Amino acid sequence: MRTRKDLEELEDKILASYAMKSKDSTGREHEEPQHEGRTCYQRDRDRVVHAEAFRKLEYKTQVFVIFEGDYYRTRLTHTIEVAQLARTIGRNLRLNEDLIEAISLAHDLGHPPFGHAGEEALDEIVRRGSGKGFNHNLRSFEIVTKFEKKYPHFDGLNLTREVLVGILKHETIYDTPSGSAYRKFKEGPTLEAQVVDIADSLAYLNHDIDDGLTSGCIHEEDLMDSSLWQRAVKKIGNDAKRSDPQMFKYQIVKELIDMQVKDLLATTYQGLKEISFKSSDEVKVYKQPVVCFSRQMAEERDGLQQTLNDKLYHHWRVERMTTKAKRVIQNLFEVYLKNPKQLPYNIYSRQEEFTEAQKYEIIGNYIASMTDRFALDEHKRLFDPYQKV
Repeated sequence: MRTRKDLEELEDKILASYAMKSKDSTGREHEEPQHEGRTCYQRDRDRVVHAEAFRKLEYKTQVFVIFEGDYYRTRLTHTIEVAQLARTIGRNLRLNEDLIEAISLAHDLGHPPFGHAGEEALDEIVRRGSGKGFNHNLRSFEIVTKFEKKYPHFDGLNLTREVLVGILKHETIYDTPSGSAYRKFKEGPTLEAQVVDIADSLAYLNHDIDDGLTSGCIHEEDLMDSSLWQRAVKKIGNDAKRSDPQMFKYQIVKELIDMQVKDLLATTYQGLKEISFKSSDEVKVYKQPVVCFSRQMAEERDGLQQTLNDKLYHHWRVERMTTKAKRVIQNLFEVYLKNPKQLPYNIYSRQEEFTEAQKYEIIGNYIASMTDRFALDEHKRLFDPYQKV
């Protein structure tokens, strides 16, 4: 049977000098005995998988919220896709896959119900009442450091510092690191965390195309202005399109991912060769992202993303869904704020006095913890006079 020390020695042999090795971790805020058979990052991954917030991702949706059907991506399927892409990239770059997986599985724990529409609605309301707004990066961080309570001697999951930095400093077009907790960590993200950032944006772009085509909100002709789309179509040829439109969709999305990953790996390898990191510590103090696309690919991705912004995210059906989702969250917030004693005892203590700003934060965190399904059911209970409370 292999021990933790055996696994750490194996990492020394197979991982690159710039990889974040388990034995070199900065450690945890609360000291714990090392596990005999698992590295610190393997333990982090397992703790995230067993978290309540992770299970809830199954019923939190992305662009197409839950009342549209069960084909579309949920936060859980998106998270699995991110982990799969990130591990593939990390293995090629000889990085620590266990650290990559732990960050990938935790990066979206803080998302509220109804995707970005839900976050926009919560941010607007909470900012109005507390001045702080709502940030799902910070919420993810607080879940693993405070809200998940599974251990008797500390709050949270007591994850390693590298995973916490990867969660808090996660950055994409939808994710903006900020806040006092962000400033508390002076070091930059590891290469493993940078891989998760890129994998997240890869998954977003490509599965939104898949879901958009399936829904009928976008069509092939809507995407023909994109040079990246045109290159992918040329590579797979017209035979797949003529024979089976469904097969064409699968093949085109597969080709888009493949083209982007190949470009990413080639560009990143070149950057690593030029910089020549000697250790993961050098990565943490390096100010520029290293895991990146070529300039041409970045521009092509931006063009395709803009097409989705114009054609998909503002399609009338999507607008209707997001408006309905925001209305549900606004209604729930208003009714809770009017009488917070409607909240469960473990959420709103009857033995304490709260300021108005604190009430906004408490209610915001409670709504953020809901799944789409629970939020809709709660809305029925509170607003339908014939619904059982």
